[in-house]
Amino acid sequence: MNRHGARAFSALGLAVVVTASLAACSGSTPQSSADQKVTITIGDRPAANQPANRKLYDAQVASFEKANPKITLKPTETIYDATTFSSLLAGGNLPDTLSVPFTEAKGLIANGQTADLTSALKTAGLTKSLNKTTLKVIQDSSGKVFGVPVNAYSIGLAYNRALFTKAGLDPNKPPTTWDEVRTDAKKITAATGVPGFETLGTKNQGGWILSAMTYSYGGSIENADGTKTTFNKAPAKAVLKNLQEMRWTDKSMGPNGLYDLDSMSQDFAAGKVGMWIAAPDVYNAAITNNKMNKNDFGEGPMPQNGGVNGTLTGGTLEIVSPKATDAERVAAVKWINWNYLRQYEKKDQAISVAEAATASNTPVGLPGLSVVSDSTNAQYLDWIKDKVDVPISNFEPYLQTTASIPIQPEPVNKAQEVYAALDPVVQAVLTNKNANVDQLLSNAAKSIDSQLGR
Repeated sequence: MNRHGARAFSALGLAVVVTASLAACSGSTPQSSADQKVTITIGDRPAANQPANRKLYDAQVASFEKANPKITLKPTETIYDATTFSSLLAGGNLPDTLSVPFTEAKGLIANGQTADLTSALKTAGLTKSLNKTTLKVIQDSSGKVFGVPVNAYSIGLAYNRALFTKAGLDPNKPPTTWDEVRTDAKKITAATGVPGFETLGTKNQGGWILSAMTYSYGGSIENADGTKTTFNKAPAKAVLKNLQEMRWTDKSMGPNGLYDLDSMSQDFAAGKVGMWIAAPDVYNAAITNNKMNKNDFGEGPMPQNGGVNGTLTGGTLEIVSPKATDAERVAAVKWINWNYLRQYEKKDQAISVAEAATASNTPVGLPGLSVVSDSTNAQYLDWIKDKVDVPISNFEPYLQTTASIPIQPEPVNKAQEVYAALDPVVQAVLTNKNANVDQLLSNAAKSIDSQLGR
């Protein structure tokens, strides 16, 4: 999902959470590459209007160059944009490293727009430490690796524990089915006057969350090779009709059909939303940016319908320009490790990065989907256990259940275009009592299918 505009801080390597983890990248490098002086350009430098994040990023650059005197880094503010990526690459203006969402991986590999890092990763001893499930996102059919997953998430249910208590609900037992969500939402609204449930509806985020909900109903969004949409079927229709009934019959949803992540987080933190579909990392925005009481934040598993079906996963990859030389690829892998992952090498580094995160008001120990092996992750968590400042018990419903829910990737082809086509569908259902779900989905499918076949 295109969540990354609101998450430029991810480039700092200081998001000390379970979701951004990897084992050491400090192993030996090829002698021919290690002995060379090399200069690489690196993307994702925070803009000047983010002075704190920019300062931290620049500090990362300085510390890396001090530790790696033969590598010179040239930071740029370039971030991934699907509309300009190809032209930047063709014109030789693409940074050597760049963050991209999971959704772009298959297309970049198919178009030869990201470097093969298989050799560099093996030499550094990284491949065995990566979570095989998330690594598949950036592998081709032969198993070659074209990037490094540095952040991953799986969607769940964020809920306000204080509102649960006011409604007579157990804040330690959030709903696990959509029938329970509907029942609990009505109770919250009746007891507090607050919408018991809300959902995103704009900036492609409405289509993104509709996709996650469709997975939880046993449906899909595209066929396996991404050549045709599949959302115009019973599961997605059932999702939308359930939302329609919650909005207009139960009146447990409010009139705002245009929520995005920022506005939803603000209202959720202010106690104006009981539940919404979100990954655990929304904790950061709710608590840090919008001053929600951290004890009121709860995270449960993705509600399911008709059995255990699935939830959506996504995240961030670091790719390297296909024009990079072998030496530049090795240097890029070293930088990726340093900026995002070095805290998983040694205890003192883990503690140091955790302390830096605390100083920058970034949560430490936030649960989520790991991109590394369980043993690597467990070791890291043990190292930082005294630094964790997140109320882990509030995430127990998510942690205890989410592992049993299959994770499913975002659409493999033109995900953002698909989400954009679905946004108006969600908006219509929430703002028009008589919205025709069948017709809305049929029109959306027609508009996007022609693009998928190109």
